[in-house]
Amino acid sequence: MEFASYLAGEAWSDHPACTHAGLAHLARMVNDCTSDEARGRLAPLIPSVIGLTSDDPRLDVILALRATAAALPIAAEDRQRSLAVGALVCLNALERMGGSAGIDVDAQMRAAFDAAPAAARWARTFISAHLRREPAVIPPRHSHSIIAAAVDGIASACVNDQDNRLYLLLSAAIDDCIAFTAHGMDVSAPARATAPPDEGAVTVVHHFRRSVRSRA
Repeated sequence: MEFASYLAGEAWSDHPACTHAGLAHLARMVNDCTSDEARGRLAPLIPSVIGLTSDDPRLDVILALRATAAALPIAAEDRQRSLAVGALVCLNALERMGGSAGIDVDAQMRAAFDAAPAAARWARTFISAHLRREPAVIPPRHSHSIIAAAVDGIASACVNDQDNRLYLLLSAAIDDCIAFTAHGMDVSAPARATAPPDEGAVTVVHHFRRSVRSRA
């Protein structure tokens, strides 16, 4: 992201204005969790993130779901449960926020839930017991917590191709952002993006933070 800021002519920063905050967060996480030997493979993706910006709060949720779908089939059991909770809440909130703008997040998550059915069942039980009212909007910081948990779940999974999975996740997330912005789906709705989180959103993000701390 620092090199992206340089290429875009901005001040040197890993939080450049030229890239959507959620995508930049995902890119930083992937970069940090990729091995030194494989990190060079990420370099050709750098120009692709420049200019991918959006004020539409749905894009953060779409990126969180993309990351969750990649992590859920391989993450450790406790991380699977947290990710499944986040995914179900995000899916429902995204529908209330106006849908996914043609990006098929439902298919992504169906495949992920099929690969981790026990986690999906646990998550539905958890939501039924602990969320009296699911959030109508997912604030960006909560989506970013889900992204962090997902990327960490991939990096710490008991598989031998973490680097490749992380690369494919970032590449797919970039494609999602290109498709989303290309269709002119920005709604520029800062009131929705900055609205105080309701009880359901707070419950979900606290569950994620406990999960991340327990894995540290």
